[in-house]
Amino acid sequence: MGSFGGAESFSIKRGKATNILALGKAFPKQLVMQDLLVDGYFRNTNCTDPDLKKKLTRLCKTTTVKTRYLVMCDEILENHPELARDGQPTLRQRLEISNEAVTEMAVEASRSCVKAWGRPFAAITHLVYVSSSEARFPSGDLHLARALRLNPDVSRVMLSFAGCSGGVAGLRIAKDITENNPGSRVLLATSETTIVGFRPPNPDRPYDLVGAALFGDGAGAAVLGTDPIPGTETPMFELSLAIQQYLPDTDKTIQGELTEEGISFLLGRELPLVIEDHIEAFCKKLAMEGARGESHDVNYNDMFWAIHPGGPAILNKVESRLRLCPDKLNASRQALRDYGNASSNTIIYVLENIIEESRKKKESGESDREWGLILAFGPGITFEGIVARNRMV
Repeated sequence: MGSFGGAESFSIKRGKATNILALGKAFPKQLVMQDLLVDGYFRNTNCTDPDLKKKLTRLCKTTTVKTRYLVMCDEILENHPELARDGQPTLRQRLEISNEAVTEMAVEASRSCVKAWGRPFAAITHLVYVSSSEARFPSGDLHLARALRLNPDVSRVMLSFAGCSGGVAGLRIAKDITENNPGSRVLLATSETTIVGFRPPNPDRPYDLVGAALFGDGAGAAVLGTDPIPGTETPMFELSLAIQQYLPDTDKTIQGELTEEGISFLLGRELPLVIEDHIEAFCKKLAMEGARGESHDVNYNDMFWAIHPGGPAILNKVESRLRLCPDKLNASRQALRDYGNASSNTIIYVLENIIEESRKKKESGESDREWGLILAFGPGITFEGIVARNRMV
């Protein structure tokens, strides 16, 4: 039995393998420093509860977040003061703001990504759009396609309310599309904002404070395809295998409900423990299928790790259960520190961090890990996993 994680552990995908050919991101204009968030949030919501303020101050420190981008700003609250008051039927206003904002950010991220790719939008054959922050007809994929002036015959897929696992789910779907449509080029776009869930502090809703301390807004994008054109397209990651699994009887651990006041979230305290209890079996399943059924000793420190940073507790539990070296989750922890948990977008930021790490190691002559896992956890509880090869090594 060989040691799992090295190049010898995996079989290169038979047939056409999907490659991520470019990445891009975008954010709203407002950058929020975590150290200043508490005073601003309580001022904007006219809350004077000292206990809630102490709790949020403590949460802001434990999240490890330093900066975030947010659509919500003073101008929006001046135009819509009802958003900062409890019990107001504000879903229409929230969706009007959110629908416009997510499209704007997705357009910017897509343009950045396609510019880095180096080919025109006319070469895009499919669009996969992911968002848990909007609700409308026609859906956001059509609004994005029109804003980007994509060909009217571009095939579109919309993923709604997949939450934090949406970005990896989008990669999985894009992978299936490229490998079943020779010559295709898929644009994956993700875009999220917390506007729909913004509410004033309330002692009866303690999770609202977690959201205020942890979540951020933004967008991400990727172009995917098989058979990269030499000299024109640069493969970044090869996606060898993708699987999805939900855990029975855990559907109430992550809940969200659209109401007249917006969307209300409930995140069970047991979430990190549930992930810890199931992560090793899921990774072993990925490892076995990625090795085409061949048996290998698993050494997870021989791989790179791109994990959606749902929060520091989740990262700590995964690191502990899989016995990972402290530096293995650097890319995820850096994304959490710089952008907060930006839901489906965040995996794009993690992958960009891994590429940057690889570039620095290459310049300094250090060795890097060629194979690794891309992971995310969302409502269901749903596990998404991809066996990937870093083509920049």
